[in-house]
Amino acid sequence: MDTAVTEVTGPPRHLVAILLCVIPLSQIPLDVYTPALPQMVTDLASTPAALQGTVTVYMLGLAIGFIPVGVMADAWGRKRVLLTSLAAVVVTSGLCALAPNVGFLLATRFVQGLAACACMVLSYAIAADCFRGTKLTSVSGILGAAWGLAPVIAPAVGGVLVQFMSWRMVFALVAVLAALVAALVATALPETLKPADRTPIAVRATSGAVAQTVRNPVFGCFVLVFGLLASAQLAFGVAGPFLYQEGLGFAPAAYGAIALAVGAANLLGELACGYFAVRISTRKLAFSALALFGAGTAVLVVSGLTIGIDAWALTIGAALALAGCGVLCPQMYGLALGLFTKNLGLVGGIASAGCYLIVSVALAAVGALPENDQSTLGWLYVVCGVAALALLLWATASRRAANSPVSNTDSSPSNGEQFT
Repeated sequence: MDTAVTEVTGPPRHLVAILLCVIPLSQIPLDVYTPALPQMVTDLASTPAALQGTVTVYMLGLAIGFIPVGVMADAWGRKRVLLTSLAAVVVTSGLCALAPNVGFLLATRFVQGLAACACMVLSYAIAADCFRGTKLTSVSGILGAAWGLAPVIAPAVGGVLVQFMSWRMVFALVAVLAALVAALVATALPETLKPADRTPIAVRATSGAVAQTVRNPVFGCFVLVFGLLASAQLAFGVAGPFLYQEGLGFAPAAYGAIALAVGAANLLGELACGYFAVRISTRKLAFSALALFGAGTAVLVVSGLTIGIDAWALTIGAALALAGCGVLCPQMYGLALGLFTKNLGLVGGIASAGCYLIVSVALAAVGALPENDQSTLGWLYVVCGVAALALLLWATASRRAANSPVSNTDSSPSNGEQFT
């Protein structure tokens, strides 16, 4: 097995550009309708907790779908599975737009999450087919920036649609976007997994690969940190509409503009990951980002306890925290994938599933906790930040850095980066 940390020969020039269009579709259905949540409560004669549940079930659908989608893509190729999933996103988005009640919307959102997960996990798997080492981490940062465009742009667009049209038009927009991306994939995306490299679906072999992957302790650290920081990032999208619109009296479009500013900070973090991943050490980049996250957390907690709900404190604290998340999320995902050389769809599925299961729990907690001021969000960030710090300190211990990551299919060493 070739263990050189190099770029795979001849990846198409337009490959990354196509993936930049695909990957946001896992996140857009989550963020674009958040400004509509208060309106949907009234229109569907429901409660805030029930409508926040539509976010949670979407996340659960993502988490459950990641591993099966990864296994199927390893067996049948990336393109076929991705196209099928995009078609399902189109259909389920249309059904969400026609939802007559919350129960129907909850069920449809779950299926939508199952389908949309392919946009994330297969984008990274395709990148890992073509790039390795620090180049993979850098590309992961670029893809993370595209993924991060969803919380930047989607709430602003959704806020305008909600204020001047209807929340149902938000889901119609998702259907149109998914159809356009499916057409792009069908006509321009090459198949990056050669037939010789495919892994037939076999329960015993797949179970063995899963077991070997999850037993890698460094992989577990990266996935846990990814999940914790993604939880912090997405929690703002769930709590924000209620804090700004109900707590501070902002209109949906005004909240969309605030979300645009906060999301821009997150996007800058993801772009920084892509830039610095090949220029400074992994350890320095991670701890610098975590320090930035901690600064934003401190602003949220202290301001909430001293002055109460305040738009400036909430916005500045969230922006700083999400900038740190923007660096750490794609970095951890790229490092986790970089530990292995085979079954990258499965590995990406495991990493994504672990992350989103953590996110689902965190978002459920956000929906259950009181949202009187920004300190509630801040305390959630404290839990996520302290846990992430402990995990990264453990992963950077000298005895862990000395361990060479191994393949998840045989005893050959992989070319995964060490967290040093």
